[in-house]
Parts: sequence; C-alpha cells; structure tokens
Amino acid sequence: MFHYVGKATYLFPMATLLEQLKKRRTQLGLKQSDMMMRVGMSRQQYQRLESHGNPRLDTLELVAEGLNSELVLVPREKLEAVRAILNDKPPEEPRGPESPDDQKPISEDPWQGLLEDTE
Repeated sequence: MFHYVGKATYLFPMATLLEQLKKRRTQLGLKQSDMMMRVGMSRQQYQRLESHGNPRLDTLELVAEGLNSELVLVPREKLEAVRAILNDKPPEEPRGPESPDDQKPISEDPWQGLLEDTE
C-alpha cells in the first residue's frame, strides 16, 4: 500500500520510509530524545512518527535536515541504479550516454551520468 500526502506519492510503503528514518538515526548514534534538539520535536512526537506516522512533507524535510540527509525525487527508471549505488553495488544497466572512454572509474564518480535523461 502506498501513502499519499497532498499531491505527492511515496514510491515506497510508508513503513519502509519510517524504517529508513530509524536506520539513519541509529547510524548517527542518535536516540529518539536527541531529535528534540535537532528538529524541535519531543521524543514522544518523534517516536510516534517513527512507529506509525504519516508525516507531512514539511515534517519529512525537517527530519531529513536533522538527520543530515536530503529528500530526493528519483525517476522510477533510475531507482534501481540509485539503490545499487547506495548499497555499494555496481549498477546493472548503462548509466549514461557517454562512451566508456569518457567515463571515470566508478570509485571516482559513482553518480556519473546516473540521472541524465536517456532518450
């Protein structure tokens, strides 16, 4: 089930997004109570958001800022390539219109050509 906020559609079920928030917070070594100082939310408010919230877009932006993260819109056709990079796996499909001679090694520029339009 996908969740809707206004005109925005989440590509992932809300549970997955909330799991990602929790994972990022724990990666940073933060407790739920630490979010009060970072985003102005009480521990209870943040706990509710992480466990079963349906946050507004401005709340998500605020939480992302507090977690040193960014919200991004990824075209569906590029989603698997972005996931592969985030999981440190080489993408399975060509990543841009450049010839192989023009590309830097992936270790130098893992995002090269990833979000360019392919027509």
